[in-house]
This record gives sequence, C-alpha cells and structure tokens, in this order.
Amino acid sequence: MIGMKPPCAREIAAGLLAVVALAACSGPTRRAAAPAAPPVASASAQGNAAAIAKARADSARYPYTAADVHFMSAMIGHHAQALVMARWAPTHGASPSVRTLAERIINAQQDEIATAQRWLRDRRQPVPEASAQAMAMTVDSSASSGHAHAGHAMQMPGMLTEAQLTQLDQARGPDFDRLFLTFMIQHHRGAVTMVNELFATDGAAQDESVFKFASDVNVDQTTEIQRMQQMLAALVFEKRAP
Repeated sequence: MIGMKPPCAREIAAGLLAVVALAACSGPTRRAAAPAAPPVASASAQGNAAAIAKARADSARYPYTAADVHFMSAMIGHHAQALVMARWAPTHGASPSVRTLAERIINAQQDEIATAQRWLRDRRQPVPEASAQAMAMTVDSSASSGHAHAGHAMQMPGMLTEAQLTQLDQARGPDFDRLFLTFMIQHHRGAVTMVNELFATDGAAQDESVFKFASDVNVDQTTEIQRMQQMLAALVFEKRAP
C-alpha cells in the first residue's frame, strides 16, 4: 500500500523467533525419569531387626547373665513336660474340672514357651525346642551359674521321672485325675523352686524381661498349686464318702 514502509530484515527475524518459541511452549513436555525407589525390607525382617535392637538396648541397661540364659532355656523344657501331661486329659477320661485346668495350663505355658524362645533368639542365644529333647535337659548343682547338662542324674526340679509319666499315661478316669493333680503339683513346685534359685543368684534377673517372666511364673504356678490342692482334697473326700 502507498505510504506503508516495508518491514526490515531485523523485524522479520524477530517474528520468526517468536513463532518458534510459541510452538516449543505448546509441545509436549518431557520429564526426567524418577530414580528407582530403594527396595523395602519385609515386615518380618524389620520386626526381627527391631526386636534385636531393643534386646541390645535392654541388655546395655540391665545386662543379662548366664543364669538368666539357663533359666529361660530350662523353663522351655520344663513347660514342655507340663504340656505333655495336660494334653492327656481329654484322652484319659479326665473330669470336666481337670480338663478345664489342663486347658488353662496349655494356653499359659505355650505362651510362656514362646516368650522364652523369643528372648533367647533376640539375644542370639541357642533356642531349645519344646520337645522331648528339651524335656531331657537336666541340671547339676552348678545350675545357678548357668550350666546345664544332658543326661545328668539330677533332673530339673519337679520334673516327672519316666516311671511317673508311664504311670500317669496308663491311668484313666478318677485315677488319672488324682495322679494328674498330684504330679502337676510336684511339677509346679519345681518351677517355683527354679524361680527362687534364679532370684537367689547374684546379678541374675536384672533384665526386665527375665524378671517379669520369672515373677509371672511364680505367681501363676503358686496360685494353681493352691487350686489343685483343693481339687485333690475334694477327690479324696469323695472317695472316702460312703
């Protein structure tokens, strides 16, 4: 058109740059790939690591002793025999009251076995199984210092002999009830003796978990001894009644 000034080369170049920039802004944007997330440890592995760390922290405050290790290990075998006895109740004609008592013993001592095994495992100590092999563990007069031996003539306190186990296994009905209560009283008293020996050992039971475990065993089994004595007295009275 007349009177209009043609655009110069500089203005044309600026216009082209603006078009290119606009096209670049409207195109798809590429993002840098996010780094791969580190592998997550399994819940069980995390739980085990936490338990071991807690055990180390507890031990730093209240160091456990050889007597503590021996007590927790021995109690596994001691409880294992009580489970064998209690599991005979349903198959040997036990009375309802004895069967109820046997179920309580099974529930309580299974939990205590698991607690003792976990305590040993968290401290990287050997963990006995609740089996016939664990039941066979015996102790000598140096038990307070934490030494245990298999096959020694002196069994753990309260443990039934093979002859007593055979006698109980062969009994049925009221005879089973009487023998079960008699032998379980003996067995519980042995556990209380083991607790007393632990508490009488210098430096032992300072670990918080060991102290609580031993205290619970002492209270629970002392209470059950009293209950079983009453049940046994009632059986004897019924037998003598005309």
